[in-house]
Formats: sequence, C-alpha cells, structure tokens
Amino acid sequence: MKKILLTGGGTAGHALPNLAILPTLVECGFEIHYAGSKNGIERSLVEDFIPYYHIISTGKLRRYFNIKNFTDIFRTIKGVFDAFLVMVQIKPDIVFSKGGFVSVPVVIGARLRGVPVIIHESDMTPGLANKITQPFAKRICVSFPETLMHVKKSKAVLTGVPIRAELFNGDKGLGAKICRFDESEKPVAMIMGGSLGAKSINECIRAALPGLLNIYKIIHICGKGNLCGNNLTDYTQFEYANDEMPHLFALADIIVSRAGANTINELLALKKPNLLIPLPKESTSRGDQIQNAASFYNQGFSMVLEEKDMNSTSLINAMRELYNRRGDFTARMDEPGNYSNTGTKNIMGVINETLGQCI
Repeated sequence: MKKILLTGGGTAGHALPNLAILPTLVECGFEIHYAGSKNGIERSLVEDFIPYYHIISTGKLRRYFNIKNFTDIFRTIKGVFDAFLVMVQIKPDIVFSKGGFVSVPVVIGARLRGVPVIIHESDMTPGLANKITQPFAKRICVSFPETLMHVKKSKAVLTGVPIRAELFNGDKGLGAKICRFDESEKPVAMIMGGSLGAKSINECIRAALPGLLNIYKIIHICGKGNLCGNNLTDYTQFEYANDEMPHLFALADIIVSRAGANTINELLALKKPNLLIPLPKESTSRGDQIQNAASFYNQGFSMVLEEKDMNSTSLINAMRELYNRRGDFTARMDEPGNYSNTGTKNIMGVINETLGQCI
C-alpha cells in the first residue's frame, strides 16, 4: 500500500483542499497521514477524517518585523527535525503540501529524506511558504493560468482547485432549519469573512443590520470568538461552518465574502452570485486576494467592493445591485469552459505520475 503524507495549515484554506482529495486517495488505496501543528485549525479540521496526525513544531512566517520572528526560526528548525523523524517512522512514498507556515519544515524534512514532494498553490501568486518550498518540490500544481508566470515552468502544472464533493449535495430546506429561518419569501444573504473571521466586515455587517434585515435573511459566519449578543429575527451567526456549509450554500441566494482562492472557486463551482471584499494589501497581507478578486471581476463572475470603500451604505447598495443582477452572474458562471470540476482528478494525475503509476 502506497503512503501519502498531506500537510498544510494556519488557515482553513490550507487544509480543506487536502480534505477535498481525501475520498479519491482512499479509493486509490493510499494509507493517508497528515502533518500539522499542535494547535492549528488544520488539526481540528482533519483529525476526524485522517487517523494518522503527526504534530510538527513550526514558527509563523511573517512579512513584517516582529520579535517572535527570531524565536520562530528555531521552532521551524526543530520542525524540520520533527518532520525528518516522521519520514523515517512512516516512510511515505510522497508528500502533498497545500502551503501555510506548517508546510515549510515538512517539505524540507521530506527533501532531506529523499521523499518526492508536490505542492499546490491556490492563489494567483505563490504565498511565502510555497515560495520557500518551491526548490524542494518535484511538481507545482497551480489554480490560475497567470500563476504559471511565477513558478518554474518545468515543474508547473495547471490543475485547478480541488472542490469538496459534499458542497454539491446541500439541502436548502435543511439549511433553513439549521438557521431557524421561517418560510417567508425574503432572499437569503450569507456573509463570510474567512475561517478566522474579518473584523472590518463583521463590524460593517452589524452596523448595517437594520437596513439589511428589511431586505434579507442573514447568515453571518463571523469567525472564532466573534459572536455577538444580537438575538434578531432572520439573523443567524456561526463562528465557523463545516458540516453545515453545503446546506448554507444551498440556502443562500447571494454571498458576501473575502477573496481567498479556495472560497471563490467554490462559489464559482456552485454558481453563487457573490460580492468580494478582498483583504487589503498591508503589512499582514501580500495582496493575493486583491489579485484573485480582480481576476473574477474581469471574468464577470463577481462584484468587488474594496474594504476602504466599505460602509453601511455602500455595502447595502452593492448587495442590492448583486441581488438584482444575480441572473447575469449566474449565467456568466454557467458558460461552458468557465468551470469544470476536475481539480481533484488533475491533482491525482500529478501524484500518480510522480509515483510512476498509472491512474
């Protein structure tokens, strides 16, 4: 039996694509292991599905000055030793990395042990972790054609993003029950700020609730620790949604979201009219969401509202325009060639090719 070690973490976007390819890996007979941090979100997401979870010491990779940068270097070095020992212990045939700071010591440890590595980049330009690990990878899977200009061409493969199959099986009625919504005819708007939440979006949504609730039922996924005391009719909050997400997607008529690559590709796959509020480029962001949002806007898949222009009035107006034009966006997303659910198949092809197997 072939063994594969998956890694990636720090945000849900670095872990959920691994879960998307999990059923296919099981069908292909792989023994599946996961390497992640002790307390990262990836552990809570994957432990129920993958029996072998290996804890790796890791330091956060920051693009800005912080005194912890100095101590985190040593945590990352320790993580390389941790990862090397995992390689010795389980002897994986291949490593698949989705990026995030936890992946760096795992990829380096695999290279030191001679284990082939495939990395996947969801965003238009590679993140810091994937920039660091590119030299150690056999193949680099990318999601946007534009990304091919930013990675070594001899290693690059345009695969797309793996989409979780369960997202296509949502039940609108069950979603309404989960949200405790009545059977009124008001449309449903879902607001998502990413797996860690978005303070600015949360604050703006709550300030705009009096106006929004005159028009919509609101599903608000606000991030861990960000629930507020509002107990309003037609307003339901979640810190995070996992098993509920397919049903919430099915229920939503329009969606307001950050512009992480995995999320927007899910919205495209599900053909959900969406308003993107990309994370602005600042000390903690490299501007990848701005690029992602611009790509989807130019292709006619999304509306975009810059965070600097966001307030209660602009948000309500943009959501109203999105709802009124929802048919235009759905039709554009439904055009042939705009989306095909082949990300998982393409990635499995790269894995099997790297292993020297036939699909």
